[in-house]
Amino acid sequence: MRPDYARARQQKRVHYDEETIHDILDTGLMGHVGFSADDRPMVIPMAYARVGSTIYLHGASKTRIARLDGVPMCLTVTHLTGIVAARSAFHHSVNYRSAVVHGTARHVDGEEFDTALNAITEHLLPGRIAEVRAMSALERKATGVVALDIEHASAKIRTGPPVDDEDDLDLGLWAGVIPITTALGTGVQDAHTPAEVGAPPSVTAARRKFAGG
Repeated sequence: MRPDYARARQQKRVHYDEETIHDILDTGLMGHVGFSADDRPMVIPMAYARVGSTIYLHGASKTRIARLDGVPMCLTVTHLTGIVAARSAFHHSVNYRSAVVHGTARHVDGEEFDTALNAITEHLLPGRIAEVRAMSALERKATGVVALDIEHASAKIRTGPPVDDEDDLDLGLWAGVIPITTALGTGVQDAHTPAEVGAPPSVTAARRKFAGG
């Protein structure tokens, strides 16, 4: 089933094209996953990965979210890019790029299980799977994977300076945008890493991928 990228009513700053939505998802570090459990709304921050029109999530196999199957779910990813300071408190805002996807939770096993876990690791650290040992049977048993096949999706983007009332433009007050940047620092090795072993290529790839995201 092809995702519906133009379902909601058109509004200012809303985008429905696949390229824009995928770019926001693919350059996000963390998403917030929403679902209902025990008649209560839940929102959980989680690492994720997109493969085609599917979002993969993982967690401990005994957690509530890892056992979800056949229930509605949504994922939101937001990049804050600036604080917008206007000449009145009313017109203050933020610049951002955000994507919201909706679908139905689907339990993952078999070959797709490995595809999903590899994708999540590679999303955060491109090339990392080739640098680490294989997953053990015990680790596989302790891990649950859920797929969110994208059924509907949209993005919202705000850019640019504040939008002040025309009468306020001559007040002599400072207004503008304070940029917000996302960047990964230099890798800090732990106490068990030999002194002569430098950071692997995946660290450099991640720093490049998420620079300014």
